[in-house]
Amino acid sequence: MGAALLLGSTPLWAQGRVGGQPAGPPATAEQAAPFDLTGYWTSIVTQDWIFRMTLPQRGQYLDIPISLKGREFADAWNAAADEAAGKQCEAYGAAAIMRIPGHLHITWQDENTLRVDTDAGMQTRLLLFQPTPDQKAAAPSWQGVSVAQWQLYLRGAGFGGAQRRNMHAQYGWLRISTTDMLPGLLRKNGVPYSAQTHMSENWVLNPEADGAQWLMDTTTLNDPQYLQVPYILNSIFLKQPDGSKWSPSPCSLRW
Repeated sequence: MGAALLLGSTPLWAQGRVGGQPAGPPATAEQAAPFDLTGYWTSIVTQDWIFRMTLPQRGQYLDIPISLKGREFADAWNAAADEAAGKQCEAYGAAAIMRIPGHLHITWQDENTLRVDTDAGMQTRLLLFQPTPDQKAAAPSWQGVSVAQWQLYLRGAGFGGAQRRNMHAQYGWLRISTTDMLPGLLRKNGVPYSAQTHMSENWVLNPEADGAQWLMDTTTLNDPQYLQVPYILNSIFLKQPDGSKWSPSPCSLRW
């Protein structure tokens, strides 16, 4: 069984000494990344195709564990009224943006912040590995506050000599916790999520022998107001060689 290490709010150096040697100063999130997320990615729609590729009709709540309050909200929802109120981006918030067909552009904004831009809705998510007090106390927004943490492990059993020699041959995934979101929509037919929603994500990179790279985002949404039970989603992205497919478009509740 491998040994797991965390980097983010629990830095790698906090694990102490390895093999009698000091673990060293804390690494930045960029330096500690077990894989490279930077570049352009295209969403591959394999789940809920009809609800993601076409505009869902009123009452199409299939596969969402919507509560009675959520159904009442969705049944009364009016797109024109929300557009007039300037809420065009309510279906592009953090709880929904990874489900919108389109493309991601991922960069390091700084050594401890991953920036995720979307061409659909022209949104920006900041994944904070070392959030400041000001960032944690920020006012609610469509993308909320996302705290990220590398989940690192070393292959092999225990901390034997071979494993100590390969301390930097790390593997792992990215865990993200998002809160402080404005109320938004899970679908463009009024299915809501509330300001109480907590979203957790696990991002895993799966490389293929032919060089293709697949990013798997497993998302769990907990909303005590509008969901009966946690809502679990899987979103898939394929890495692109360049940004030739990048096509920014504004938020819309109509298409």
